[in-house]
Amino acid sequence: MPDRAPQPVDRQLPTEEARDLIALVRDIAHQEIAPNAAEEEDAGRFPREVFTLLSRSGLLGLPYDSEYGGGDQPYEVYLQVLEELAAARLTVGLGLSVHTLASYALATYGTKAQQVEHLPAMLGGGLLGAYALSEPASGSDAASLRTKAVRDGDDWVITGTKSWITHGGIADFYTVMARTGGEGPRGITAFLVPGDAEGLTAAAPEKKMGLKGSPTAQIHLDGVRVGDDRRIGEEGQGFTIALSALDSGRLGIAACAIGVAQAALDEATAYATERRQFGRPIADFQGLRFMLADMATQIEAGRALYLTAARLRDAGRPFAREAAMAKLFCTDTAMKATTDAVQILGGYGYTADFPAERYMREAKVLQIVEGTNQIQRMVIARHVAGPETR
Repeated sequence: MPDRAPQPVDRQLPTEEARDLIALVRDIAHQEIAPNAAEEEDAGRFPREVFTLLSRSGLLGLPYDSEYGGGDQPYEVYLQVLEELAAARLTVGLGLSVHTLASYALATYGTKAQQVEHLPAMLGGGLLGAYALSEPASGSDAASLRTKAVRDGDDWVITGTKSWITHGGIADFYTVMARTGGEGPRGITAFLVPGDAEGLTAAAPEKKMGLKGSPTAQIHLDGVRVGDDRRIGEEGQGFTIALSALDSGRLGIAACAIGVAQAALDEATAYATERRQFGRPIADFQGLRFMLADMATQIEAGRALYLTAARLRDAGRPFAREAAMAKLFCTDTAMKATTDAVQILGGYGYTADFPAERYMREAKVLQIVEGTNQIQRMVIARHVAGPETR
């Protein structure tokens, strides 16, 4: 394995507190996450103890209000934390992004009483969340979901199946979108469902190409009963909440993608400067030098794009278009950078002795989750050219 230590990313951070936060995250990533990443991913082991450490370190609720256990950090800072974690192990970076997504509905649309009751445990109490929107027959067409919630006195009874749920089967809480009214987006409502609710079960985790340490599973809700005090927002507001959450979540995926791409670039650079052929390092050959230059340029462009979107969000300005652009560009960049890293390592890149092949397998899923890149292009085109004519 190459032993040339990569240089830390030179980050422009808004405060000294943010710089200290990134330093803490780098220490955790270097000491607690990266050393076990390859072995645990190969074994399909989810590192729950790492998420406990992140919670104790105040890192599970960074963009949320400190009144409820959050970190009061702007998205500009939170996303760079995600990038650092994903560079060490995508299971951790993506897991934090999903937890933040799962907490979004209650933190943004919940009542004061709901936030006081639930957010401290969600943001700083060691709980881990999951976001349950997709179903076996409704992925990109999320508004056609079939899971139903029926009113029964002061309760709701939820029945249906959710699919592709990150942390499915291990989450302590699920933000569930269910149909409470008629067809279409206006009939959907959001609920906060405990992970141990009676009638909630999980299927065996999916057997995935990559990201094996992060469990992805269907969850079945068989008459799960929750009180109306666990309804988030108004009846029929759930789809609006879901889309709003995904705008922010897509920025998390973009940041994770740049973290994986950066890790691949660091690996490829270390190998190319040490591997010698024809009497000199292969990094001396123009073909490889240009590949490294292109990788570095695309990564910096992706980082700038997701940070621009984050700063719009922090300023309270519309950012949905920029979030879609960032998710599209950054995840495509990760796929290209990791594929090039495997090529630079040659035969070694195709073996599990080096992490390049794992990065390539992991990058692929980032082009799919939280809205495929084809969906991102549709979103961007609507902003550019207006809605499609029918």
